[in-house]
Amino acid sequence: MITRGYAGWVREFEAERERRAAAGEPAWERGARVDTAIWRSVRRFQIGESGDGANLIAKADRAGDAPYARAVRLFVAEEQNHARLLGLLLGAGGVSPLSSHWSDTVFVRLRRLLGLRLELLVLMVAEVVALRYYRALRDGTDDGLTTQVAGAILADEERHVPFHCERLREAFARVPRPMGRLVLLGWRALLLAAALVVACDHGSALREFGVGRVRFVRDVVASAGPVVRSVLDRAV
Repeated sequence: MITRGYAGWVREFEAERERRAAAGEPAWERGARVDTAIWRSVRRFQIGESGDGANLIAKADRAGDAPYARAVRLFVAEEQNHARLLGLLLGAGGVSPLSSHWSDTVFVRLRRLLGLRLELLVLMVAEVVALRYYRALRDGTDDGLTTQVAGAILADEERHVPFHCERLREAFARVPRPMGRLVLLGWRALLLAAALVVACDHGSALREFGVGRVRFVRDVVASAGPVVRSVLDRAV
């Protein structure tokens, strides 16, 4: 993956924010119609996007790299915008958002127990799973508003993965080879576990997307290869 430097990432995030503002809002008034199973699934993903990011921002500040800390704030703002977009999509379909979900609670608590490097690894699990989910949501319905929202979020997630990879690549360049192998193994195991949880929890929606549980898990695990190589090549 290309190394941009964090000042470059700040410029890229800011340019995307300006582009988004110039494009304006989707036409929420046209409404959205998808299967009930898909609405249930979107509600769960919406709550997962809705954190304030304060813990991650504080850790980025403590890292002592001002451009990186600024880029993290812009990343968090994009994640919060995802929650807003999904909330408005739910509203366009006449569906109320969830106030909480057990999977999000477990995920957030796990991240908060860790330092910046390990939190980013856990966050990358969610990002890789999200790439496959939002691609399925974009391609798996014939509702125009749903497709537009999912496509916009997917484009952001495709930028978030290399952003986090860049930071992790720096961190793991100094990790001893045996530790790198253990981290690689543990990260893949955590990713597989997360993919299985999502496949079980969102199975009905995945069927509506034409993806199915097994294919979803297989695709998520397969997509991990380039990410792992980008982050951990120097550590293994």
